[in-house]
Amino acid sequence: MSLSIIQEAIANKKMLCPKCKKPVQKFEKYAETIDAVRDGFNIVEIDSRGSRVTLTCGNDGCDWKERTEYWRNLIED
Repeated sequence: MSLSIIQEAIANKKMLCPKCKKPVQKFEKYAETIDAVRDGFNIVEIDSRGSRVTLTCGNDGCDWKERTEYWRNLIED
């Protein structure tokens, strides 16, 4: 679900670079984050509550690139 939100925000130019305030051009290294893993009596439960992604601005003159789990803060409403 988070992956589709990231893809849509970048495609619609709604994810803005915090440095130059222009739309982020690409992302890579997407991963779901795991908050807790419980294994008891052969029952494994995994709680995943977020995701982490590497964002790259890609605009002329801006070299901003960051690995973050707070990517939602960069999406303009």
